Amino acid sequence: MSRTVGSRSGTIRYVDQTFLADCRARLAFDLLANTWNAVVVWALRHEPVRHGELKDRIGGISQKVLTETLRRLEFNGLVARRAYDGSPPRVEYELTDLGRSLLAPIEAFGIWAFEHGDEVMEAQERYTRDS
Repeated sequence: MSRTVGSRSGTIRYVDQTFLADCRARLAFDLLANTWNAVVVWALRHEPVRHGELKDRIGGISQKVLTETLRRLEFNGLVARRAYDGSPPRVEYELTDLGRSLLAPIEAFGIWAFEHGDEVMEAQERYTRDS
């Protein structure tokens, strides 16, 4: 059984609970699949932040990767970039309402990771040992 519904980019097809490439659920999973997307969204949860301060808040991210991530999040409507005139010019990044709507799922996933991370690492070690 399949069902097709319209979308801005074409059609979205659901076939017997299979997630096809153009499915909205896959879109959402893709947004969180990139490690840095969720980290940057979480780092922006309280207030607008300048690029350098954001980099300082996030351990292990390079300037290049942070810039790419911010652009990707802006492209997807999750982050807004605001430039201010002045000397020197100043740029801040903040979550949009759409970006804020991801905070609860990110927090839930983080709680799951905290509660089950040891089990996952044990499974990985067991798999590596037994393979």
